[in-house]
Amino acid sequence: MVNKERVLLHCCCAPDTTVPLHRLQSEGKEVVCAFYGSNIHPEDEYQWRLEEMEKVAAAFRADLKILPYEPREWLRFCGLLAGAGEGGSRCGLCFSLQLMAAARCAVEEHCDGLCTTLTISPHKNPLLIHRIGRAVAVKNGLLWIERTWRKNGGFLESVRESRRLGIRRQNYCGCVFSRKGDGSP
Repeated sequence: MVNKERVLLHCCCAPDTTVPLHRLQSEGKEVVCAFYGSNIHPEDEYQWRLEEMEKVAAAFRADLKILPYEPREWLRFCGLLAGAGEGGSRCGLCFSLQLMAAARCAVEEHCDGLCTTLTISPHKNPLLIHRIGRAVAVKNGLLWIERTWRKNGGFLESVRESRRLGIRRQNYCGCVFSRKGDGSP
């Protein structure tokens, strides 16, 4: 019997998880999903996104790990860069925090590799995400599975798949600084 490659998929939200999870499973990988939400503001938004994530994991019969919700800790780090523009240094720090938490989970779950859903978004910088992901993976003895999920129509496919599953899409990344009309944590 051949062992499947065990991959931890860092999940930023349910809609963005649909395509990466399906594609990794289609490749024969055993996928453990890890939902990170410490960046999500306000808490009721976090709860709603967690419920949507649970629906996606159930639909794809995937194991789901919920990483600790620590918004104060996230704000302690990323709040230092509150004035940084969207897509800038604050986002890089946020990606680092998310992927470090995911890597710790991957090690605990005895995974071989680490991957993220972040690269499905047309609003995120995949080169930055992959640079951070490679460094975090190497530091934790993991293989970085470098995929830019938005390629080949991945983002539009995620929109269709979300609709099919009845998953609502959000209009901001979750961070208090990206939320339109709200600048207070």
